[in-house]
Amino acid sequence: MMGIEERPKVIADRIYPVERFGVKVISMGFFVEDNAPVIWRGPMLGKMLNQFFTEVEWGDLDYLVLDLPPGTGDVALDLHTMLPHSKEILVTTPHATAAFVAARAGTMAIKTHHEILGVVENMAYFESRVTGEKEYVFGTGGGERLTEELKTDLLGQIPLGQPDIDKNDFAPSVYASEHPIGQIYEQIAKRVIEKKTK
Repeated sequence: MMGIEERPKVIADRIYPVERFGVKVISMGFFVEDNAPVIWRGPMLGKMLNQFFTEVEWGDLDYLVLDLPPGTGDVALDLHTMLPHSKEILVTTPHATAAFVAARAGTMAIKTHHEILGVVENMAYFESRVTGEKEYVFGTGGGERLTEELKTDLLGQIPLGQPDIDKNDFAPSVYASEHPIGQIYEQIAKRVIEKKTK
């Protein structure tokens, strides 16, 4: 996602994350070869997650952000045990099925006393560069339904798009701050920080 090609360094049994754009990154993708699928059972995933917390030399952090698979599987359950007081952002698309899966994750967060900061609706619409017209290719309403069900806020709606690709500084999912979608991400980040500091 961030165009990282180097791998973390291991020094004296400590893993040092790769840093890009001021963000320290550790990913399971660093530990598999050539984009191979990760076919691991729950205990192995839990062990890897534990290593990310105990063996990675994070240094001083403002935030630790975890990108989890959808739903309520083993990784989410392990995480709720390891970090009993985290805050969660639920990501859905406008489609009813995606919102239904995200609602299950939200219900589990509430039952395990995690705080839901809000909902982000991804792939909310496609906006034509020619006419400026919006097309709702995955329908509408998933984010709103989810916020109503979980009694939380809609933090933002991100349209379909792709950052401008710079071959010399490749980062396929990172938008420049002046890009319209980059500005949406920035507004979402500001809302999260405001809610976090209340």
